[in-house]
Amino acid sequence: MIVATPEPETNEIRTLADLMERLGDVPLNRVRFHPAPGTATIDDVERIRAKEGYTCELVDGVLVEKTMGMIESMLAVYLAGLLDNFVRPRNLGIVLGPDGTLQIAANLVRIPDVAYIAWSRFPDGKLPVEPVPLIVPNLAAEILSKGNTLKEIAIKREEYFDSGVELVWEFDPRTRTTYVFTSPTNPVILGVNDTLDGGTVLQGFTLSLRDFFGEMDRHG
Repeated sequence: MIVATPEPETNEIRTLADLMERLGDVPLNRVRFHPAPGTATIDDVERIRAKEGYTCELVDGVLVEKTMGMIESMLAVYLAGLLDNFVRPRNLGIVLGPDGTLQIAANLVRIPDVAYIAWSRFPDGKLPVEPVPLIVPNLAAEILSKGNTLKEIAIKREEYFDSGVELVWEFDPRTRTTYVFTSPTNPVILGVNDTLDGGTVLQGFTLSLRDFFGEMDRHG
């Protein structure tokens, strides 16, 4: 069983520049100042989602609004559906969509656009009751949005692997390129004519990237 293990925070943030670097230089309009940076908790993540409808990640006590456009959301839902159709009949675990909120380390809440969690990662193989459980997915997928920065995505990727994620997929709709990571660096880069597979994490799962990115071309 692999679940997230809280670690003591060692990064020292003394200035706004330090904070923005820690967050990956995300646009300032995504960084919440209420509650004050450094004081936010998981309860604030849930409170803001319930009261305001905004989805926020939590990074070292700072709330960062998640960004996702219509195209990115559509692709995430499409991918989640394909994964669910593979995972559910085999009872391998569960698949989460773009609002699946997970605590992957101490004071760190991340929301992959799509995630797969094997049953072996749940205590006693049962779903947790907490809205933001302390658990790490096997697979995390990100659909890159205009509001994301390369540094932000690189930081998230490193956090994923540090926490125990085994496989990360990053899809770039603008270039129709897919990056497959089994470690934080040196991805396998796939083009639109390639086929993505689940590797050792989801053996037997395949996805035509031409079909996946082709969803952006559908019309009435």
